[in-house]
Amino acid sequence: MTTSEQPSPTPGPVRPIALITGVGRSIGIGAGIARRLAASGWDVAFTYWTPYDRRMDWGAEPGAAAAIAKELAEAGARTAAIEADLSGPDAPTRIFDEAEQRLGGPVTALVLSHAESVDSGLLDTTVEAFDRHFAVNSRASWLLIREYGLRFRSASGTATGRIVALTSDHTVGNLPYGASKGALDRITLAAAHELAHLGVTANVVNPGPVDTGWMNDELRETLVRGTPLGRLGTPQDTAHLVEFLCSPEGQWVNGQLLKSNGGAAS
Repeated sequence: MTTSEQPSPTPGPVRPIALITGVGRSIGIGAGIARRLAASGWDVAFTYWTPYDRRMDWGAEPGAAAAIAKELAEAGARTAAIEADLSGPDAPTRIFDEAEQRLGGPVTALVLSHAESVDSGLLDTTVEAFDRHFAVNSRASWLLIREYGLRFRSASGTATGRIVALTSDHTVGNLPYGASKGALDRITLAAAHELAHLGVTANVVNPGPVDTGWMNDELRETLVRGTPLGRLGTPQDTAHLVEFLCSPEGQWVNGQLLKSNGGAAS
């Protein structure tokens, strides 16, 4: 694991700390969530993994983590950019250790927006690809939630802790991704009950069709036609919902799988 350092703003009122995974590209959903939480009063630790972006069609974005961290700092947040391979079972503990050490306090909100996503179907998915999807999308998410639960302490006994996981309903031609996201859903919804005594809420958000560089023109046009609002989603659309769920006003929403997709047809 390596880190990207950014100067922190002058100390002021204590801000809660959010840990967001999957913030590797400036146009991604994770980056949108990080910006929104930083603007609404959170300090932000985030993870990224450049080798994943490098092997995908969109490619790596040089200097993205440092640029995102600089943006968050300009919004008033202390930041910690942590490069981590979530396929390793020891990564979650190291991530939490570093986030707490660099930001000086415990994580209040855990937002899971990372993903391994390589298109393949029932007949052409390899065992290696299947295992890697479940290691990153399911096992790492469980271990991150477990680590959060082991460390979280509510000062008042009220619902102050937050877990939000981003999911997908992809299945056809997307077997390992869809199946591993389905497992993520169940893990997160279990946390809504098993961590309730800690004052933690846990919800799953399906952001629907958000083009962060992975769509071709044909797919983009098809999805727009299938959405009543006549447009694709944006990272900001997802970020606004996550911001609400992480706020005090969002504490009554718990154990839900929420579709924030503009009414897109399945």
